[in-house]
Amino acid sequence: MMLEVVDVWKAYGALDVLRGVDFRIGAGEVACLLGRSGSGKTTLLRCINHLEQVDAGVITVDGDLVGYRIADDRLIPLPERQIALRRRDVGMVFQQFNLFPHLTVLENVAYAPVATRRMSRPDANARAHELLAKVGLAEKARVYPAQLSGGQQQRVAIARALAMRPKLMLFDEPTSALDPDLVRDVLDVIRGLAADKMTMLIVTHELGFAREVADTVAFMAHGKIVEATAPAEFFRKPRTSAAGRFLERRL
Repeated sequence: MMLEVVDVWKAYGALDVLRGVDFRIGAGEVACLLGRSGSGKTTLLRCINHLEQVDAGVITVDGDLVGYRIADDRLIPLPERQIALRRRDVGMVFQQFNLFPHLTVLENVAYAPVATRRMSRPDANARAHELLAKVGLAEKARVYPAQLSGGQQQRVAIARALAMRPKLMLFDEPTSALDPDLVRDVLDVIRGLAADKMTMLIVTHELGFAREVADTVAFMAHGKIVEATAPAEFFRKPRTSAAGRFLERRL
């Protein structure tokens, strides 16, 4: 398995946000994570990338623990440097684009491979040009983020994540901050990644897109993944009443 989430719990004060999450994704598979606002989807992604520490349970990416090592059957937090090294295997694209405004598009994409993978600047720039072409923005390499539309900025953010050659890509509602006419271009890029067999976990509200690209649709409610099944089965006859009510409101 490329991603394994086993009995993961996360609380903020007295509020249990994740309540024993179990989930797995095989290499080359695409999973779409659906659920109502507040069900724990974003928190789960942030725990997978160790932007949040879990309270219990384990997460592994390609067999390696995320953020911890095990000693005497206990989870021991890794030093920040080692966390950063393991985090390189997990790319994450947020709702907001978070590009460096003072860097050009090319510099945004090339920055992390130079800073964290010790790639040479010429190699990083070549990789950045390749990825910008992949997301349809080859001609925008020398402009700054403020000169781009929201959809273009999100595609740069995807290219930036891919520049690290991640084993797993996480998308947290990648189109939610975009005007409707800009959504298609971003989804087309993700469709291309799916065709290339990139392992992905995508939090999305685009149900037609989930039906099209996902190998597995997982539904989250009250801090748990309550069902995970093939898209055709999920959209035809969800197994839980919570998923059924969710689809009734949106289809």
